[in-house]
Amino acid sequence: MRIGLDIMGGDFFPQEPVLGALKAYEALAGKADIVLVGDESMIRKELNSNGKPTNLFEIAHTEEYIAMDENPTRAIAGKPASSINLGLQLVKSGKMDAFISAGNTGAMLVGSILGLGNIEGVIRPAIGTLFPNESGKFSLLIDVGANIDSKPEMLNQFGVLGSIYMREVLKFGNPKVALLNIGEEKSKGPASIQAAWEKMNTNPSINFCGNIEGRYLYKGDADVYVCDGFVGNLLLKFGESFYDIMKSRVPNDPYVEVFNFENYGGVPILGVNGISIIGHGISTAKAFENMISRAIESVRSGLIDNIRTSLAAEHAGNPG
Repeated sequence: MRIGLDIMGGDFFPQEPVLGALKAYEALAGKADIVLVGDESMIRKELNSNGKPTNLFEIAHTEEYIAMDENPTRAIAGKPASSINLGLQLVKSGKMDAFISAGNTGAMLVGSILGLGNIEGVIRPAIGTLFPNESGKFSLLIDVGANIDSKPEMLNQFGVLGSIYMREVLKFGNPKVALLNIGEEKSKGPASIQAAWEKMNTNPSINFCGNIEGRYLYKGDADVYVCDGFVGNLLLKFGESFYDIMKSRVPNDPYVEVFNFENYGGVPILGVNGISIIGHGISTAKAFENMISRAIESVRSGLIDNIRTSLAAEHAGNPG
């Protein structure tokens, strides 16, 4: 198995991606190969500064990268040799099994959709994140930024995609799926949310448990929380700020560390035809190490084939 890591992405490149690769390398003990995608001279310099052999990893060299503030569509089209484009091309060609980047989120999303394509039956791919809860476990929050103003059928499918990921990759059995809303009653929320409730409530592909208010997100009452990407991104950033504040007020507290998002790594873009993982721009070595673990879990579980099979079965049961 070959996992590609973009060392030209994120707020702390190339140091943190390379450090994360080194941590994962030690933990994997040869069970998977890590391919570093980016400027070879930068990579070798970082390895040397950490006292490691400069030939420890295979390197897919490119000096071009997409900055965090670049327009995603223009950058993907105008920088074909960028580290993001190169990594996704290697996945598409079968030379790598997965690709990870904490770089420009929009560029990773656009590049994954255009470069890998959607799995047949997917309306719009979605970005999920593992959201910690007070029990020390986690739930999946989906979507957290790929789709703004999602239609009811999209929200319904996010529940399906999230359920498949939690069941097949993270082995959650029959994951409970909830729709985030301002109240538990099905009549609450805007028309699009009410329509999504109707679709999800009659969808045999998911274990739907109804609406859940935001106050219960940290309780972990559901395994998959479905929401629009605008709402999800706000919740994600709020959760990160909550952890930062608590860490500064109660340092070195094991319970507070439950809410550290770096513990959970990233989740593949669900719905594209390949394993493509977006990390937070603020990711440090710990997050990169965990993203590599998530990538390996996703490949081993046959995530793409499971999504493809599940959607095909769902379509066969609901033609038209």
